[in-house]
Amino acid sequence: MSSLLPRRRSVRTAVIALAAAAMATALTACGDSDSGASSEASGTSATSAFPATVATKFGDVKIDAKPARVVALGWSDAETALALGVQPVGASDWLGFGGEGVGPWAQGQYTKAPELIGTMEPEFEKIAALKPDLILDVRSSGDQKRYDTLSKIAPTVGVPEGGDNYLTTWEQQTTMISEALGVPDEGKKLISDTDAEFTKYADENPDFKGRTITVGSKTSEGYGAYLTGDARVDFVEKLGFENNPTVQKQAGDSFFISVSGENLKQLDADAVLMMPIFIDAKEITDDALFKAVPAVKAGHDVVIDDTNISNAFSAGTPAATTYALEKVVPLLKTALGS
Repeated sequence: MSSLLPRRRSVRTAVIALAAAAMATALTACGDSDSGASSEASGTSATSAFPATVATKFGDVKIDAKPARVVALGWSDAETALALGVQPVGASDWLGFGGEGVGPWAQGQYTKAPELIGTMEPEFEKIAALKPDLILDVRSSGDQKRYDTLSKIAPTVGVPEGGDNYLTTWEQQTTMISEALGVPDEGKKLISDTDAEFTKYADENPDFKGRTITVGSKTSEGYGAYLTGDARVDFVEKLGFENNPTVQKQAGDSFFISVSGENLKQLDADAVLMMPIFIDAKEITDDALFKAVPAVKAGHDVVIDDTNISNAFSAGTPAATTYALEKVVPLLKTALGS
């Protein structure tokens, strides 16, 4: 789901940082191709969960009946719905996958590809034409005007309290979407299963515990680093790492800070993990200023040049997380020499 700095600019840069990073078993829906929801979940009729009420920043949202036509607009909201057995009829493709708008870890779960909707500025007329009975905008900007416009089309589950500017955690996202879809127990299981994966990898890598790490990226606009609350930092923290204190103390209302070339040594930590976004990885690895960062000079860095890995790492959903754990943990072990 993930703004770089002052409020307005933060939202704009979020697209670059989010829409890219480039920043779990899924259940296949069993309804017909025009229906957004599967008819049952875990063998029990989901209709028994309705009416459902979901708490959001904008107040409680009541969903009277099981949704049949879901439009998922927030960062990774569609993928989370798929993992809960529901096929959105419309979805935003934040990472630019094309096709069904999901990564390889979630492909093959649609019987009919969704209508792809814009991200930062969704096409409201296109959304209305899909005649949704539920809109998911759970990991998004939290903009009041956006919410007001969407809620005139259909009941809209927006960000939770504190979730503005794409800071909705994957656990909050999973919980809220599962409640809205009438399958709260499935949401709890997804969270539990994913937490168990983190615990397994953390237990297998005790050297991670207490080590500091910088998780950052470089775009055409320059370098930056992510903050606690972003899915990428939450990922490494669950493995036992501590986010770079020098970076973290600069936290504001965004999930990201920019770091100028002359201040790149602020990235220094026990490990440095970087992602190129819409640039070649060599623009990081060949940069003399980056190579001068002490951790990089010592070989304790990882530059992810595989788009699938960086996208999974950034997507922050149960299925993407499982994929990322398999790929990223070995890279971190090598960087730390453990």
